[in-house]
Amino acid sequence: MIEVEDLRKEYGDFVAVEGSTFTVEPGEVFGVVGPNGAGKTTTLKMLAGLVEPTSGTARVGGRATDDPETRRNLGFLPEESPLYEEMTATSYLTFFADLYDVPRSVATDRIDDALDRLDLDHRSRKIGDMSKGMKRKVAIARSLVNDPDVLVFDEPASGLDPLTTNYIIDFTRELSDRSKTVVFSAHNLYHVESICDRVIVMNRGRIIARGTLEEIRDRHGTTEYHVYTTVDVPEAVRENGRYKRVVDDMGAVEETRGLAADRGGEVTDIRTEEPSLEEIFLDIADETPTGEAET
Repeated sequence: MIEVEDLRKEYGDFVAVEGSTFTVEPGEVFGVVGPNGAGKTTTLKMLAGLVEPTSGTARVGGRATDDPETRRNLGFLPEESPLYEEMTATSYLTFFADLYDVPRSVATDRIDDALDRLDLDHRSRKIGDMSKGMKRKVAIARSLVNDPDVLVFDEPASGLDPLTTNYIIDFTRELSDRSKTVVFSAHNLYHVESICDRVIVMNRGRIIARGTLEEIRDRHGTTEYHVYTTVDVPEAVRENGRYKRVVDDMGAVEETRGLAADRGGEVTDIRTEEPSLEEIFLDIADETPTGEAET
């Protein structure tokens, strides 16, 4: 479990993260989203023990983030991850396994398994000759060489082509299926929606929304019902040979059914339309003034 309590980070007069409190359950995929400058990367670096908080606490598996045992049991993937480009993927990963004192026989199997799961070929090719997507896969494999229980990924699919991006997103879910705890940030909110169990939304260094996607939608979004009829009814628009009336509750759906029947028609389809995480995020980020955050 990851436990964060009133976490704060200041750089001089600038407050990058202010009053963050949240928990991440074992085996959970936990998303951290927000605009540039929201405090996402700083938060992840504090979880990984790379940045010291100004105040507050962060504990991973019951230990402080600067505890050596925490670092041995955590894998971190920064957004920008320079690699040793003269090394091959296998030699590079073996080097990092040695740093973690992983026995060579165990490291070989572990590296092969990670690269197989990531579908990385050309393992004897120098990293400098690899594509950006292949390099990203090597960086992800590096975060796994010590077989950590907790993984912290900052923009794991940043700048990659759609095919590689989808592969890495699917792989992130697979890690959770293998009982790994994954905390990651992403700009593409569709990917966050597709794999996250819970998310926090940050803006100006503060958490402005949190919970499962359903909870965030219930609190910040509005569900609409698109009711299609064979006849014109009040507030309907013609669409593809039918009439569509947009309403916001089931009472209005039944009202539409009655209006259609009164005119000799019927309801042919009802579709539930929920706002995407991106739409909700844009709304709440716009509405949250400086200094105000969700508690």
